[in-house]
Amino acid sequence: MKKTKNVKPFLKWAGGKSQLICEIEKYYPFSDSHITKYAEPFVGGGAVLFDILDKYDLDEIYISDINAELINAYRIVRDDIDDLIQILSCLQNDFIPLDTEHRKAYYCKKRERFNDLKINGNESINIEKAALMIFLNKTCFNGLFRVNKKGLFNVPMGAYKNPMICDEKNLRAVSQKLQKVTIVCGDYRMSKEFIDENTFVYFDPPYRPLTVTASFTAYTENLFNDDSQQNLANFVDELDKKGAKIVVSNSDPKNSNIKDDFFDNIYYTHKIKRVDATRMINCNSKARGKIKELLISNF
Repeated sequence: MKKTKNVKPFLKWAGGKSQLICEIEKYYPFSDSHITKYAEPFVGGGAVLFDILDKYDLDEIYISDINAELINAYRIVRDDIDDLIQILSCLQNDFIPLDTEHRKAYYCKKRERFNDLKINGNESINIEKAALMIFLNKTCFNGLFRVNKKGLFNVPMGAYKNPMICDEKNLRAVSQKLQKVTIVCGDYRMSKEFIDENTFVYFDPPYRPLTVTASFTAYTENLFNDDSQQNLANFVDELDKKGAKIVVSNSDPKNSNIKDDFFDNIYYTHKIKRVDATRMINCNSKARGKIKELLISNF
């Protein structure tokens, strides 16, 4: 274990785990000297990743996500931090002085440009696409990444007075931390070759909706339904046989239906702990508050 300057996620992400770090860190198995690798195949905002990068000096780290724009942003922060900061500084200097009406027009213009790059872009403009993603994340409603069925980012502008669009100090610290990290765009099952008996794995998949109407956010065009949750549970069983240490987080269906044993059934061979969490992103402010979430482990 090491003591270094703290870094924090450079993106706000729905379902981010900053508030649950105190619970998740109880599972960190790195006091066992043979656990020298870490894998996070649904990296999202990376709260657990950056906590582990801060605290431990591991041999190998693997992160992945199916969201191509998210992974592009991670790669650009790691590999092209100077150019990224230059663009973000310009965006911040342009946006902050504007009044609300002109901010909305500027925001919509940049959202349109981001979607054009998302659909029609190529490798030569990945830095601009990463900068625009960070800009939109810092200025959109609730920092929510959501796309429509055509794959277009469609979140409206938020009501922030002075958003920190270019947090240069943290971005440079994150860039430094990511230098040894393998960053992959793709399905979580691609991590299978990396993961072995020396690996701690944290899975934070898209949460199972607590209600029919709760599935308001789609991070990619691909939805993660109950069959997908079952397939992940099967994959966890495969990795368990390889000797990996595994933790999975998800929503607790019993928040809305005490008889719903979905996760208790598909993870019946593992340990399930129910922990308190706060639901922060909900269009209905009355629906925000304390709920239970699941932490599932094989040890």
